[in-house]
Amino acid sequence: MTAWIDTHCHLDAPEFDADRDAVRHQAALQGVAHCVIPAVERSNWDAVRTLAHHHADSYALGIHPLYTGRAQEGDLDSLARALAQHHADPRLVAIGEIGLDYFVPGLDPARQEQFYRAQLQLARKFDLPVIVHVRRSADKLLKGLRELPVQGGIAHAFNGSLQQARAFVALGFKLGFGGAVTYERALQLRRLAAQLPPDALVLETDAPDIPPHWLYTPAAQREQGQPQGRNTPAELPRIAAVVAQLRGQSLQALAEETTANTRAALPRVHHLL
Repeated sequence: MTAWIDTHCHLDAPEFDADRDAVRHQAALQGVAHCVIPAVERSNWDAVRTLAHHHADSYALGIHPLYTGRAQEGDLDSLARALAQHHADPRLVAIGEIGLDYFVPGLDPARQEQFYRAQLQLARKFDLPVIVHVRRSADKLLKGLRELPVQGGIAHAFNGSLQQARAFVALGFKLGFGGAVTYERALQLRRLAAQLPPDALVLETDAPDIPPHWLYTPAAQREQGQPQGRNTPAELPRIAAVVAQLRGQSLQALAEETTANTRAALPRVHHLL
């Protein structure tokens, strides 16, 4: 069976509270050999670390831009202490999920940037890659990375231009592709997935978020009581099949390329496989 790495899966999310172990087991049966579980705020740092050890996966610690509004100033000091405490843990592979989000209303851009830049500084101090959240913020993220260079990482759920993609790659980043690429209307994203060089892509589900098209339920149907399909890491091989078709290559070739790319982006993963 072809082996896959889900480079972004929120396995600690409440959507999985009832059957978390079964969800991870089902993904393994589908060939998902490894998951990277990023944190989003101080309250779930212990959870992602525990899950990574329980399932022989890996984790990242950080403060997500959507959570900066309720984060405390002291959380950055707490993150520094947690990184120092667990730096020798081989399953700690990155700082993340960090970044900027200029799509969701009501967020303070200056506060987001404060937390983003502070976490880039921590990535430099602890010599770890970063997993960055990119939503209508690619140019600002790139500016921060040029001013505070880190060893690279992953641009999660990338949906920017080819020029922006090349800029991230030039800074040592791989670009995460997941459920969004499965929608036929996502023309720019699908062209990007087809055009990028083989050393630029990694795969992800962002489970339970960003469901692929076969799980998506339109709002009108949800209002009538039809539930949204639950996105899990077990969907990764089917997402990969869409990417492989777009790129005109075999599943095995894509699996080998994206595994190598994940190891390059998150070097500690190399010793966990």
